[in-house]
Amino acid sequence: MSTTTTQTITAENVIHLFPEVDSQLASSHRTGTSTNDLEGYDEEQIRLMDEVCIVLDKDDKPIGSASKKVCHLMTNINSGLLHRAFSVFLFDSKNRLLLQQRASEKITFPDMWTNTCCSHPLGVPGETGADLETAVMGVKRAAQRKLWHELGIKKEQVPLENFRFLTRIHYLAPSDGKWGEHEIDYILFIKADVDLEVNPNEAQDTRYVSADGLRIMFKNEKLKFTPWFKLICETLLFEWWEHLNSGLEKYMNDTEIKRMC
Repeated sequence: MSTTTTQTITAENVIHLFPEVDSQLASSHRTGTSTNDLEGYDEEQIRLMDEVCIVLDKDDKPIGSASKKVCHLMTNINSGLLHRAFSVFLFDSKNRLLLQQRASEKITFPDMWTNTCCSHPLGVPGETGADLETAVMGVKRAAQRKLWHELGIKKEQVPLENFRFLTRIHYLAPSDGKWGEHEIDYILFIKADVDLEVNPNEAQDTRYVSADGLRIMFKNEKLKFTPWFKLICETLLFEWWEHLNSGLEKYMNDTEIKRMC
């Protein structure tokens, strides 16, 4: 995990620091991709880099929007550019956690094992939110959208009201020399038995694991894990997991952002 010191990004200085950021959250906004930055990557994954992420200040207040590409370039991350994200942890009726192994085609963190679904709410109506309540609803809608896109899980199997918001984590992690993550990540739990129709361009494998099974996976040096997933597991996940059926309420709807960078 990087400890790079970055300057404070605000609504007043974001455009001057990052000209590619749109100060308005608008569904029509797109930031063009550089051929050099994305040369040699999968065509579909390049297309997805034009999606519009929500640019934030350090307190999770939306201050603009920028393409996924702009938000994930380490040159911008090292200058403080921050965006909103979510991580879904889906458990079945046996309390097993559904994991996915990211596809080789992914531009950031390819081939790594991670939680059920990790992505971004977009800077579009319904997924944006300035206050915590509307932001949580926005990430729940985004979670439904991405569970379908990545794993073929129908929204009827993961109703919005069944998602449980726990907390937010602020972390920074490089993927390689060019790409990385700098996010305020909303943690969502949901318990559901679902049917999978995995999108091979997003995930190359899936697996249900118990808590002990996941600990065994972490001991396997041949397996690689996304930094946010490993960070959550090392600090919070197993305690939450123990209270999945009883007592999870005390961890839910946390208003504090947990700073991990």
